[in-house]
Formats: sequence, structure tokens, C-alpha cells
Amino acid sequence: MFLNCHTYYSLRYGTMAVETLVDEAAKLGIEALALTDINNSTGMADFVRCCRKRGIHPIAGIEFRHGDTLLYTGIARNNDGFRELNEFLSYHNETGLPFPATAPAASDVWFIYSFDHVPKRRMRANELIGVKPADLNRILSSAWRDDHSRLVIFHPVVMRHRDNYELHLHLRAIDHNIVLGKLQPQMSAGKDATLLSPDLLQCAYEDFPQIIRNTRQLVADCGIGFDFATVKNRRTYTGSRSDDRILLEKLAMEGMIYRYGKGNAEALRRIRHELQVIDRLGFSSYFLITWDVIRYSLSRGFYHVGRGSGANSIVAYCLRITDVDPIDLDLYFERFINPKRSSPPDFDIDFSWKERDEVLDYIFKRYGRRHTALIGTISTFRDRSIFRELGKVSGLPKEEIDLLVKHPDDIMNNNDIISNIYRIGNQLVDFPNLRSIHAGGVIVSEEPITCYTALDMPPKGLPTTQFDMYVAESIGYEKLDILSQRGIGHIKEAAELIRQNRDIDVDVHRVAQFKKDEKVLGQLRKGETNGCFYIESPAMRGLLKKLQCDSYRTLVAASSIIRPGVAKSGMMREYIHRFHHPDGFKYLHPVMEQQLSETFGVMVYQEDVIKVCHHFAGLDLADADVLRRAMSGKYRSAREFERIANRFFSNCKEKGYPDDLTREVWRQISSFAGYSFSKAHSASFAVESFQSLYLKSYFPLEFQVAVINNFGGYYRTWVYVNEAQRQGGTIHLPCVNRSDLHTNINGSDIYLGLVHLQGLEHALAKRIIAERMKNGPYADLADFLNRVPIGHEQLVILIRIDALRFTKKRKKALLWDAQVTSGHLKRHATTGSIFPVQKRHFELPALEQSEIEDAYDEIELLGFPVSMSMFGMLKTRFRGEVMAGEMLQHVGKRVRMLGRLVTTKNVRTVKREWMQFGTFIDVHGEFFDVVNFPGSLKRWPYKGAGIYLLLGEITEEMGFPGMTVEKMEKMPLEVDPRY
Repeated sequence: MFLNCHTYYSLRYGTMAVETLVDEAAKLGIEALALTDINNSTGMADFVRCCRKRGIHPIAGIEFRHGDTLLYTGIARNNDGFRELNEFLSYHNETGLPFPATAPAASDVWFIYSFDHVPKRRMRANELIGVKPADLNRILSSAWRDDHSRLVIFHPVVMRHRDNYELHLHLRAIDHNIVLGKLQPQMSAGKDATLLSPDLLQCAYEDFPQIIRNTRQLVADCGIGFDFATVKNRRTYTGSRSDDRILLEKLAMEGMIYRYGKGNAEALRRIRHELQVIDRLGFSSYFLITWDVIRYSLSRGFYHVGRGSGANSIVAYCLRITDVDPIDLDLYFERFINPKRSSPPDFDIDFSWKERDEVLDYIFKRYGRRHTALIGTISTFRDRSIFRELGKVSGLPKEEIDLLVKHPDDIMNNNDIISNIYRIGNQLVDFPNLRSIHAGGVIVSEEPITCYTALDMPPKGLPTTQFDMYVAESIGYEKLDILSQRGIGHIKEAAELIRQNRDIDVDVHRVAQFKKDEKVLGQLRKGETNGCFYIESPAMRGLLKKLQCDSYRTLVAASSIIRPGVAKSGMMREYIHRFHHPDGFKYLHPVMEQQLSETFGVMVYQEDVIKVCHHFAGLDLADADVLRRAMSGKYRSAREFERIANRFFSNCKEKGYPDDLTREVWRQISSFAGYSFSKAHSASFAVESFQSLYLKSYFPLEFQVAVINNFGGYYRTWVYVNEAQRQGGTIHLPCVNRSDLHTNINGSDIYLGLVHLQGLEHALAKRIIAERMKNGPYADLADFLNRVPIGHEQLVILIRIDALRFTKKRKKALLWDAQVTSGHLKRHATTGSIFPVQKRHFELPALEQSEIEDAYDEIELLGFPVSMSMFGMLKTRFRGEVMAGEMLQHVGKRVRMLGRLVTTKNVRTVKREWMQFGTFIDVHGEFFDVVNFPGSLKRWPYKGAGIYLLLGEITEEMGFPGMTVEKMEKMPLEVDPRY
């Protein structure tokens, strides 16, 4: 009877979660239900599972609309019909073509038209007409008064009850971006679009028994079911499981020789054991497909980092999917293969941001677009977005919305409109708002993906599932994460720059040697990590110094304990203390000593959480892993989490543990599980960190240029330019004769790239370089203007940054020449001159140009000065009583320091007050760190970028100096003489 039900996946229309719809239907005794969300099938897998649990017969459908106009509703007879609906919808999403006014031909789909929009053509055998209760009185005056054979009950369900109608109207107003008062009737459902009891609905049609019979026959003819138990990924790589097993074994054995040489008995034992597990669980194809992607990327010269729980695998290491040696770190594959897990361990493969799209293109072409898709994600209404959206549709001006968002407790927010926003907003929390793309998830399917979902076509241009990764996993898909990060880009580019600049070939994959290199370990110990992947932030530099980190294993641990929850819980400080005083602490419980001795009784990795839950609380490995995943946001079932959490506490009680011990262990689990890495994941990051460290240690200038060119890292570009200068590089302003699009290096001379010039057109920059490469350097301004079509404003940018200094003319003289030639520029704005024209030359009087003017030009166009230091622009000559490198000699003293602000981090205290951590660079380019507690911060706040005078006490923690700021003030610069 219920053939037109909507959930909140009918975006900004429906008002019920899938589970709510099914639960309410079950309470009313409804035996069959059709989910027909608007232009999507996002919720179908959850719908089928919920219906199965509540004993309801599920039916799949999609309601097709063009804007507010209902065209028709497709009801799938079976799974093939559901696939037909998904393929029809996917085709139109991919092509951008509007839906046709009448339904397409389909062999396993019933199409239902509304009573008001019956096609004018002859109806097909699978086309029906839906009759709402409100339409019944019109039947006798319609063309269907004597023939009810195509009429079926069609009662739209949008709300649980009428109390939700106001929420529905707000959603419709948000969707149309209009105030509530401007909503038209056709924009929303009627107030009667609620879930009714079957008897009440049938009662409305009792005078039309054939319509009831037609509907029952339709319901009996339709149904949908999914097998949630089996893996849906592509089953084989070669075409048969046995061939997959043979190929994987061959590749693993060849890789073992590459990684370990011949005769490594432990490696051979582990490989054979893993291969048996992989084959038994049917994961060979997953490993081979991942290997295939890596093989392709290596053939193209792309760099990658393999991480994720799959990095526990020695087979993955031998296949070069990862660079983490499981034997070296004592990693065990079984830690992520537990009795309840039927999916393979996941692989996250990072590529350079420049190369990721090519890898994705290969995957889609290699495995076919019908069987390959990106994973979607659902963004929801949360926090400020709710206030802003509801504020707009309620007609509030921007100022009042800003006040509500930023200062919700303000007395001005105490009125009826705001109260209504809170009331509706509470209902709207976590409602889906938009479908988007997961950061990197890809699935390769055995069956066409449209068997399970329709596909969107986001701007990226690759088919994307309408469901998210949680649904994908519940159906039986294991995603392969193809991600991008700039760290890999700068490693690869650094190697290329070293080859160009020094004629040295660097093999960045010799990580085993890097781990033992004294110079690299020295850099690590001193926290000399600016530009190095994952270990350059102020917090990480501080942690490395406090740990006196000088080994790969210590860095692996540091990569996990730096995560937010760990520091907040106090366990990071405890780990540092125990690291330096291994005999100076007491284990919380003997289980901690047995299971966590390597990490001094502190849970550092996700595996540690599993071990504690299993060995301390007695949870089985499966429940322990579910608990870990739920705490890290990778498991959606709140009920399942609550069940396992309750079991944790009840088990501890049965074991006789004191309540305070149980609570403390739970507190530590909670702080770690949400943020910690798996050990293999941390190890993968540490490998990349060592690659960066090696390059920085031996080739600092090329490395820093590569970091600049990848626009990536923790800091802004000027910090990396400062570091290159600190390492002995000579920084040059952009030059049309020496610079490329990106920053280049020749010897120790570093020329900033034209791409850094704010306001310079990208196409023009490329044209300048292409012309120079083709016809040689520019001789003078006239030669430049004859060869490069350029507008006056663009020319002025180049002159002001001194990019034409090869002419030997001062900037003001060149600006004068540019003004004189403006007529020439207008005539030749789009084409160069065919014949060079000899111009008359005039002698100008000397025009004054100061260093401070140049510096201000550079700040305006580059964001930072190059021709002089920012400290040189200060009005004062004071440079601080203590330099960064001298802080440890002045611990406990109250001193004045001068520093250029690099970055700040806001932290809320237990009293809900704000404090800040600041990082500065002194006049010599050396980092130092400060803390601003709430009292001081309120009186002496940060005032944006610049140089600050700081007064405070020098502190020290485990060899790492800092300053507790008492007062600070931003220092004035020399007046800008240009204005």
C-alpha cells in the first residue's frame, strides 16, 4: 500500500531517517514498504537491512523529479529492476541531460505517474497511475471512470506525523534559498503526507476495490534483497582464484629476494603463513589489484607511500605496496584479521597531488567504469551551518545571523524567532545536506556498481557512489584509498632538482640506510625538521626534542602520540617521562606490563587499544576492534557501541577490578582510540619522514625549493624561503630572464617563481617563459614588449617586483618607460609586433628609490620581503635580549625577545577559556615557541602577522625551551614611503 515513502535522503525534503521510517511502519503493522527517495537510491541498503530486521517486505524505487515537478516514480520488481533504475538515473547524472517527460522502457520496473500528469502517448504495460486519497473524488469525472485497471494507491509519506510539517517547510525553504513566506504550494508536500495505519489508508479506497487489488498485486510482484555476508569486490584478478593464488605467491617470493635477499627463513615463514590466510579468506584479488596500481605508478616514475592496516602485511611489503618492514617492527597481520572480520585489511596509498588523478584514470580504464567508482560521502547539517541556514529562511539579516553564530548567549538572541530556530535546529542536527566525494576511496566491483547504487558525476568527472563508506562496507565492499599529499611531491621533486643541480642520482627508497645515518638522526634529535613530512609542526618539533628522538622506532611512536586526544589526556607527557625513566614508574595493572612493555604501559597504537580491551577487559578480539573503530568514527552503530562499552564495564566488574581502575583504563582508551594510528600507519608516516629528513640533511637547498614548489607543508611559503636562506641559499626576486613558473635553483642561487606573484596572470607567466625558452633571454624592455603581448597593469607588476632588473634600470625609470609605451601596449595587447620599431630615447633625471619602498612592494606582491629582512623594516634597532639558540642558558629568567610570528594554535582550557601557543622566528631565522595563558592573552592579544616584542619567563621541559608570555606587543614598521 505504501509505494511512495521518503527518508531524509530526499535531500532537504524528507524528515525521517531510514531506521525511523521502518520502525514507525512496524509499529503501525505495515507489512510492505517502498522506499522512493527523490533522484537517488542512497538509503536502499540501510532500508533493506532495517526491513529485514523488523519483518517488513522491502521494495526499491526512485522518485524522478525535475525541480519541484514530479515526473514519475519507478518501482523495481526485483534486483534487476533496481539496477535498471540506477542505470537510468546514473546516465542522466553523467550526461547532465534532463529526465524525459515520460518514463523509459524497462523490463523489470513499474512506473507510476501522478493522477495529474498522465502521458499523452499510449501507456506501456508497465505504466500505472497513482491515486492519492485526495484524487478519489475526481476519478468519476476522469478518463478512468470505467477502467480502474491501471490505478494504484499512491499515498506520499514524507513525515511521521503532522508535527514534522514545519521541519519539512524549513527544509524546502533552505533548498530554494528563500524565506519561508515565499514558499509556493508546489514546492512542498501536503500536510497529509504522513505515515498512516494500513487499515486507515485502505478505508479511504473502500469504494474502489480494484484499486486495492491492483496495489496488492503490485506489492506482491515487487521486492528487493541484498546479500550482506559476501565480499562484493572484484573476486579475481586473473580470472580464477587458483591462478590468483599462484600469481600472488610468485610475486611475493620475488619480492622477498628484493627486500630481504636469499635465505631469510623468518621472512619465508611469514610469507607462507600470510599467503595461506589471504587465500583462505579470498583476499588474493584485493592484494593483486593494489599491486597492479602500484606497478603502474612505478612504471610512470610516480612515488607513493602505502599505509593503513594492510602495512602489517609482509606480502604487501614484498609487493612494494608499502615500505614498512613488518619483521623490523614486529607487526602481525593477524592483528587486523579477527574472527568477525570478513573484509581484507585496508590499504591507503598516497601519491603526489600532481599524479593522483592519473592513477585514478588508470584504475577506471583498467577495470571499467561500470565496475569502478569513487566512494561518496554525505555532508550533514551541523553546528553553525544550521543557524545560518535557518536564520536565512527565517528572514534574519546577516548581522543578526552572525551574532547568533558567534555569540549564541547574547541577550539580543532572546526572542521568539531565535527560539524557533533552536527548536527546528535540534530536529535538523545530522540530517544529510549534500552528497560529496570521499577523500580517496575507490571500489572495484565484481558486479556492475549500479546493482547497489546510482552514481553521481561530481565536477571531478568520475562516477561516484551515492552511498558513503559505511554503507559500502556493510554491503561487502572494501575500498582502496587513493590519496594525495604534498609531502610525496616534494620528495620526488627534490630528487629531480638534485639531479639537475648537482648531477647526483638519489635513491629515496634506501630507507633502511637512512634509518642508520648519523647525520639524519642528528637532524631528528635536534628537531631540524622544517619542511619534513609530518614532523615539522611546532608540537612535533617539541616532542622530538623532548624525546631526544634518534631512532626509527621512537619516531614511529611519536607519530602516534602526537595525535590530539593523547596530548589532551596527559598521556603524551607521561610517555615522555617513562621513555626517559623506564624504571621510575608503576604499571597500572600487570596486564599493561605484559601487553604494553614496548611502550612503557602507555597505549600508543590502535593495536594497543585492542590488546587492552581483550586481555584486560576480556572482550573478544572482534568486539575490541569494533570498539576501537567506533571510537575513531569508523563505525556507525551507536547501539552496538553501547552494547560493547557496557560489556567492557561489566567484564571488569566480574574480574574484580576497582571502579577507579576501570574508569582510568576506559579514559585512556577513549583518549587514544579516537586519534591514535595503527602501528603500521605510524611506521608508514615515519618512512616518509626519514626520506624527507635524508634529503634535508644532505641537500637542504634543493629540498627546500621542492617544498616551496609543492605549496605544501605546515607553514606559509615565506617560512620555507627563510629556511632556504638559513641553509645558505641566496634568494632572488622573480626575474623574467632567470625565473621559471615555479622556483628554481642553480648552485646556491634560488630564483622565486613567477607563480608567487599576486595578480600576475598564470597564462602570461607561462607565455613569458615559453618565449624565452624558444628565442632566448630578453635584451631590454623594448625587446620584452615586442616579444610578449602584455597589458599595462601586468607590466607594472613585473616592474614593481624588479623582474626586469636585467635592463640595469631602476624601477621608477622602468615605470616611466612603461607609461610612455602604454599606447604601444594597447595597440599590441593581443599580438606581438611584426617589425621591431626603433624608438627615441630620453634621459630622465635620477629618481629616488629606497630599500624600504622595495620591501613594501615585495610584501604587497609576494607576501613577504626578499631584498631586506622584515626585521630591517622595524623602527627600532632592538633585536631582543636573548636569541632562540640561547634560551636554555636563561631558564627561569624574565627576558625580552623579539620574534616574527610564524603560527599560532588556539586551545580551550578546562575552564572554557582560550589560551594560545605561538611560534616565532628570531632575527637569525631560528624558531622559538611561547605560550600565552588566558589572563595574559586577554590583555595582550595577537594582532596578526608581524614582529612582536615579548616579555616573559624562559621555561624548559625535558630539554625543550619556551617562554611563558607576560606581555607582548606588535612592533611598528617604518612608514610606507609610497603613500
